[in-house]
Formats: sequence, C-alpha cells, structure tokens
Amino acid sequence: MKLKKGIILIVVLLATLGIDQYTKQIVETTMHVGESHEIIPGFFSFTHVQNTGAAWGLFSGKQTMFFVVTIVALIVLTIFLWSTWKDKLMSSVAITLMISGTIGNFIDRLQMGYVTDFLDFNLLGYDFPVFNVADMCLVIGISLLLLFELLDVYGVKTND
Repeated sequence: MKLKKGIILIVVLLATLGIDQYTKQIVETTMHVGESHEIIPGFFSFTHVQNTGAAWGLFSGKQTMFFVVTIVALIVLTIFLWSTWKDKLMSSVAITLMISGTIGNFIDRLQMGYVTDFLDFNLLGYDFPVFNVADMCLVIGISLLLLFELLDVYGVKTND
C-alpha cells in the first residue's frame, strides 16, 4: 500500500505542477501583460497578470519574504505529509496539492521575480483576484484538509 500511495502522490504532484507550469508558459508566450480575453461574458476571462505579491497584491515586491515563507511552508507541509503517510491517503493528497501549488508559484518567483496569474472571474459583480493553477491547488488542498479534519472531529468516516 505504501508504494501505491507513493505513486499516487507523485502522480498528483507532477501532474498538477506540470499543468501549472504549462499553462503559465502558454500565457507568458502568447499574451502581453494586461491583455485579456473574455471567455464567458461578464463572468470569466483569461487576463495576463504578473503578480509580485500575494492575493489582492498584498506584500507586493517583498520577494525575500516570499522565499523565506515558501521554504518554511514546504518544510511544514512535508512534515504534515509524513505524519499522514501511514493511513490517510486523502489527507496526503490534499497536502500534496498544497505542496504542488507552493512549488509552482515558487518556481515563478525564482525564475521571473513574479507569479504569472491568468484566471479572472467576476462573481456577482465582484472582480475576484486573478489566479493560476498553483493557487487552485493550494485552495483545493487546504479546503479538502479542513473538510477531512472537520469530518474526523465529528466522527464521520471518510475511508481516508
């Protein structure tokens, strides 16, 4: 089971990291910064943004801080992954998604000094911050982990 679980986690990591980097490369090579293509009118666009901060532009330009936070986050996430290794496949997948998202954005910061964002949603009149596949991995991983922990607290079996 450990080998099978390891293979699953490696596939999740490499697939999500590959999709993240591939989609960012497409955006970087085919769109100018600020260029936007509306896909679903009034709801969804591809918009090329070079983000030197976090969501909503927080901490813009603080690259050293992002490097330190990223390294610490990867260490902590790896420790969490090892702690779930024995019996919690879905929690391990959630943590692996978080690791993948962290690495994906870290690669951008190391290579270019910014993160390429391009998924642009307008939800009920709110222009949501532009994001990327790595950000999706982080949010999905965190959400799944919280869900599994809440279910565990309430005694709901998840076959995790």
